[in-house]
Order: sequence, then C-alpha cells, then structure tokens
Amino acid sequence: MPSIDIAGDARRTLDIIKNGGVAIVPNDTGYACCGGSMDPLQKIYATKQRGGHKRNAMAADLETQRELQTLSPRAQEMVEALVVDHDLPLGVIGSFRPDHPLLRQLGDEAVRASSAVGTIGILLNAGPFHKALTRLSREEVVPLFGSSANLTGTGTRFRVEDIQPELRAIADITIDYGLRRYHVYRRAGTLINFDTLQVIRMGACYELISGVLKRWFDVDLPEDPGVEALPSGHLDEFALQGVQ
Repeated sequence: MPSIDIAGDARRTLDIIKNGGVAIVPNDTGYACCGGSMDPLQKIYATKQRGGHKRNAMAADLETQRELQTLSPRAQEMVEALVVDHDLPLGVIGSFRPDHPLLRQLGDEAVRASSAVGTIGILLNAGPFHKALTRLSREEVVPLFGSSANLTGTGTRFRVEDIQPELRAIADITIDYGLRRYHVYRRAGTLINFDTLQVIRMGACYELISGVLKRWFDVDLPEDPGVEALPSGHLDEFALQGVQ
C-alpha cells in the first residue's frame, strides 16, 4: 500500500484552489501557501505580515513555463538542462506573456502582485506532488500562486508542524508529506533571473546548479557563501537587485 495518495491529494488541492481557497502544499524545497485568485493571495499576504513590495511566485510544470515565459533560446536551454537533464528544483525568473490563459484567469490585479519589472517567477521541478498539481493546473487552467508557508522573515518551513498556527488556520487544505527533501540546505529554492543571469537567491541545490551552468554553458555564478551567511526568510521576493 502506498503511504501517500499523490494523485488524490493533488485533485483535492486543485478543487479547493479552484473554489477560492488557500492550500498549504509540500515542495521538495519547503512548504508553501498558495491560491488561484486575488482574495486568497491577499489573505496569505496579510497573515504572513508580508510587505507590499514582495511578489508571489507561480508553481508550474515545464510545459507551462515554456509557453508562459519568453526566454531566449539559450536561456531556455539552460533551464531545461537544469530541470530535465539534472533533475534539479529551480525558480526561473523571466519575461512573460501577459495574455497567457493562466494569467488571464488570475486577473490583472493579482498579476501585478505577482510580477516585477516585466518578469514573473516560476517554481519548477519541486517534487512528485508539485508535478501532479501543476499538471492539473495546466490542464484545467487554474493558476497556482503563493509564497513560502511562514511568517515573513522567519525562514522556510520543512515540516507542517513548524508552520506558524496563524498560517495553518487560514488553510482550507493542508497536504502533510513530512520532512521535505532539501531541508539540509535550510533555505528555499534557488532563484535566477534568466533574462539577465542574475542570481536573486542562493537556495537549495545552488552548488549543483552553478556546476551545471559552468560546465555546459560556461556561465559563472557567484560563489555560494554557505548556509550560515544567508539571512533565512528574507529572500522570497524576486524583485531584488542582486543577492542580499
């Protein structure tokens, strides 16, 4: 007997989001709060005590990312090398098509709250549940946007029991898959602006991502300063100019 029902949990989660609810979901890089329209996203923002300058991220599969973002061919090749050939989780920031069906469904106000300087951030390849949920999102045109399941400035949560009660209380569904795979990094996923090759956050698997880009694309990313040098929880918006 399987210990978890990924397909069933993804189905239940998407139905909640489709009906305006808030979901706490597991990614390999930590737990996230997500919704599919402005009302649940505002509820998440208010509960997290999140600054208005911070942006939501999108969860999507590679097929959606190819359609929605407008990266250069070389940049797209880098993304696919990382998430397909090397099976790494990745936050891809880049220019996008505002007329994409998922963004039209999201609505203009929520798009503005989820984009910055002409870019949008998409989390790719964040585990089996993420794969199942984002496939349903694409097939049924239900946008998935949100941010990490923690009060702002308190760091990524890798277990449901570590998520603050205020956030657990607003969730209409919580999918608890236990300790997340990349908890050893004590950081959320790596974010890179693939329009500029600017690192926005040095996160999970950063040294592996850097190695792939150097070896196969001759791209030098900044050296990883190590876990202790990074202020956990302060890098979840992608409108930053450089790494802080």
